Amino acid sequence: MAVGILEVLLVNAKGLGNTDFFDGLIGKMDPYVLIQYKTEERKSSVARGQGSNPSWGEKFTFRVEYPGAGDHHQFKLNLKIMDKDTFSADDYIGSATIYLEDLLALGVENGTAELNPCKYRVVRMDQSYCGEIQVGLTFNLREEPQINEEYGGWKESEY
Repeated sequence: MAVGILEVLLVNAKGLGNTDFFDGLIGKMDPYVLIQYKTEERKSSVARGQGSNPSWGEKFTFRVEYPGAGDHHQFKLNLKIMDKDTFSADDYIGSATIYLEDLLALGVENGTAELNPCKYRVVRMDQSYCGEIQVGLTFNLREEPQINEEYGGWKESEY
């Protein structure tokens, strides 16, 4: 099994469906993104007042094991775009899914793999289109230190 670091560059989004009903009266959406890989989750900053075309320019990292234990089809990154609301629960705008298996396989083979920022479709819960999000990905293989079981442990101690 190979271990590496997945770096996610969250660039921007365009044409996100507006969740603020009275957009002109109350203000523009304040979008942020929840980025999830398996059980790990990261949260972007809130793009205050940027409405349906926010920019972030933030990087996030995740530890990745490839191929992993029996979950070959689970290599995906889930992006959940939310609208930060002050006086009520945050609104769900939409989500995007990025499948990582090819990127990870290439990274294991070459030591590194990069996917320049590209656009991914953002969809609502009913799978209708509601904008796009631009994300770049880099995977770097990291050599795990070899554990030498010949030395150490309680049997080898002097006490």
